[in-house]
Amino acid sequence: MEVFTKFKRRLSPADPGPRCFGTYGCPEILELETGDFAVIGADITRHADKLPPDAGCAPDERMVRIPRHLLVRAKPMIPDAV
Repeated sequence: MEVFTKFKRRLSPADPGPRCFGTYGCPEILELETGDFAVIGADITRHADKLPPDAGCAPDERMVRIPRHLLVRAKPMIPDAV
């Protein structure tokens, strides 16, 4: 069952980088009010068959690629503790 919550804040830098054109192709990392995170990126679910044997992608899940620089620049805004 999908439970949606509101977006609390954007963790992506104000300047998303060279691959963003307006609002198209702009990867994002967002924090939800629940403390969970949502990401917007390129869907690479078709490569799920290449995951390590102890990893999996359920039918209702998607694998998403985001640029390394985006996660590295967002890291200071991601809490270290649960």
